[in-house]
Amino acid sequence: SIDREWSTTDCYFGGSFGIPTEERLRLDRPYCRVDRFALKKSLTKNFRVVEANHISDAIGLNMYSPAGSLLHDEDGTTIQLQPKDAKSDLLTMRTKIVIDTTGHETKLVLKDTREPYTRPGFQIAYGALVEVDESKSSDLSQIGPYDKEAMTLFDYRTDHFDGDEGATIKATKAPTFMYAMPLEGNKIFFEETSLVARPAMSFQECKDRCFRRLKHLGIDATKIEEEEYCYIPMGGALPARDQRILGFGGAAAMVHPSTGYHLCRAMMGATDAAAAIRDELAKEKPNIDKAVASAYDSLWSPGNIRQRNFATFGGEFLMKQNIVGLRGFFDGFFRLPLELWGGFLAGWPGLAYNESHETWTKRMLFGLNFIIKLPPPVALDMFLSIVSYSIFENLSLIQSVTPFLGEPDSYEYKRNTDRIGDVSAKLEAVEMIKSSKAFAEMPTEVAAVAGSLDNKPEKIEVLNS
Repeated sequence: SIDREWSTTDCYFGGSFGIPTEERLRLDRPYCRVDRFALKKSLTKNFRVVEANHISDAIGLNMYSPAGSLLHDEDGTTIQLQPKDAKSDLLTMRTKIVIDTTGHETKLVLKDTREPYTRPGFQIAYGALVEVDESKSSDLSQIGPYDKEAMTLFDYRTDHFDGDEGATIKATKAPTFMYAMPLEGNKIFFEETSLVARPAMSFQECKDRCFRRLKHLGIDATKIEEEEYCYIPMGGALPARDQRILGFGGAAAMVHPSTGYHLCRAMMGATDAAAAIRDELAKEKPNIDKAVASAYDSLWSPGNIRQRNFATFGGEFLMKQNIVGLRGFFDGFFRLPLELWGGFLAGWPGLAYNESHETWTKRMLFGLNFIIKLPPPVALDMFLSIVSYSIFENLSLIQSVTPFLGEPDSYEYKRNTDRIGDVSAKLEAVEMIKSSKAFAEMPTEVAAVAGSLDNKPEKIEVLNS
């Protein structure tokens, strides 16, 4: 359920490219806060909860250490779990399919880290739910510059470092922004966020910047009710193909590579993955490998992968930017038509405006519209980054925005026909050997066919008449 909804969303990108520091960019779009407790309750109905941890570590495709801790067979999987009480004996659980939702740094799902490979970036944030002293406020409709009836998504200003050259240089090279979510009365949630960086920003740095910004804005936080430490890996490798465990959420790299958004993408993906599993398990003789492969393909179809590759480049570009570049980037981004910027933030089939990004032609159109909205220095940097990324890192961006280079590899189940071989040739050999008047010994593969036909031994001897 929705805990709170704001009718508008505010941003501050002032301080560069002639934009006044105090200028506010207001997006005529509502912003909603999900009630995380209600969501968790609704998603955990009708489940048996076992409070235990897995002990397995994937060491190869469908291979795990310690030996015997996780085993697959044609009917499902057996996994050993360690109860929370470490003195208790291991639990042995049996299931059709293991679905891993342990996050991006899972130990159960192997990632496809073959070259070319883009390592993940990291979104780091320090957040605090605070009570604010409003006794000296002349306008109770605001907390500092932040409208209580609006959600402030980005405040990329750095005037709170004015006069401190060292801190200004540091904040310019490693930018953070404030996220301000007014709640009831004098309560407000603030979060200082490093959008994406590699290596990750320090949590302490984010916390220090948060309270320095509040002090500069005249916001007196008298009580801290909750603190949040946000760590979100973004981008990185997709799951390796042909593995039996189904990764989901962070374990399947479903986090948006440019924004860190995840919840809505996971909710949409769950429906398709569940349907793929259901359809295969409903068959008289289900194939568990096919069920998992179909679920992966529902999440990461070739079309979804191409769209993700486009967003992955976006994350790489954002990591290169200093505070000036990010202000110019986002000011231009939010001046695009809603369906273009909204579709990029969605980045998943079925979400609002995603149809504006689902094909290479539409992604190309987005890019052309976007680059002309950017300040010239940022536009030039983006153009050079596109060229450099495509030449020196990988061709996934070109594949994403052109009809060239075909489709990415599919997760669809492919039966291993190497173990079957050419049945026609083997059947021909069987018949020729049977009719031979000489002694004949069937090759092993041919004998297997003969045995499956009439249960005759692998060696047949034909005597001269």
